[in-house]
Amino acid sequence: MGQSYRQLIAWQKSIDFVMDVYQVTKAFPRDELYGLATQLRRAAVAVPTNIADGQARFSPNEFFYFLGRARGALVEVETQLLIAQNLNYFSAEQGQQLLDRAAEVGKILNGLIASIRPAA
Repeated sequence: MGQSYRQLIAWQKSIDFVMDVYQVTKAFPRDELYGLATQLRRAAVAVPTNIADGQARFSPNEFFYFLGRARGALVEVETQLLIAQNLNYFSAEQGQQLLDRAAEVGKILNGLIASIRPAA
């Protein structure tokens, strides 16, 4: 727990993912400015935010809890990306790239969660 959250690969990859989400939502229809685009951005931002918040805590149990919240936010993003793709807000190729990035973040996050899972 001595390292900074900025050194965590899960945090670094999720920050990159946030940038991708912001980039793709710039092209959303204007009427989605305060709708799906905002929801997607907030959920994406919640992933690295919860990783950082949890890492700053003093107990592995708290870190575990916040990593669970990050994982929940990530599946929100995945769901919202699928909705946006179904609405044709971006190409199938863009959607697949984003979902692949989300899956990568998810795998890294799951590894981190497994490494600090509290004893039952």
